[in-house]
Amino acid sequence: MPEHSKVVDLSVVDETAVADGRRMRSERSRDAIIEAALQLVQEGILVPTAQQIADRAGVAMRTFFRHFESMESLSTAVDENTRNSYESLFTLAERQGTLDERVENAVRHRTNAYEQVKDVILSTQAQLWRSDVLTRNYARDQRKLRRDMDAWLPELKSLPREKREAVDAVTSFEMWHRLRSHQGLSKKMSIEIVVGLIKNLIQ
Repeated sequence: MPEHSKVVDLSVVDETAVADGRRMRSERSRDAIIEAALQLVQEGILVPTAQQIADRAGVAMRTFFRHFESMESLSTAVDENTRNSYESLFTLAERQGTLDERVENAVRHRTNAYEQVKDVILSTQAQLWRSDVLTRNYARDQRKLRRDMDAWLPELKSLPREKREAVDAVTSFEMWHRLRSHQGLSKKMSIEIVVGLIKNLIQ
């Protein structure tokens, strides 16, 4: 054997492989828990328990709490994993056209996003009372929605404050959810109502 040849310590290789395997399994378990929480919420279980999430993820409760010491920490992880995809539903759109066209397109675009993330928003609202993380995240999202509507409709900046606040309320999820769920209106009629209210406030 040449003097420069290296002798590989197989025990070190085996230990490294074992450690890598454990880390990958741990990451898969963590991802499965986050995905299970989202699935349950999207199925209408707005505040799933740790046991429900663990059962859906196929992990033991001790595994759940090894990754997430509290539901608050799970909420933080879910937000970090979904923030970009959910925000893109609201922000990625062409913002050209006349004022009327932009009002209609803005409302249609936003309400389409509300329809897709309705259960996630309702789940967040249901837990605001007990979660500082969700409260902060919800406030952050409201600020972003307001800035997004300003990008659609720069005309809003010249409105008196009471009208500007009214537009913010009219374009909110709470307004949309009331029209669709509590008043039982169709998507088309709900859009027409919101568009009409905004136009009345701006013009």
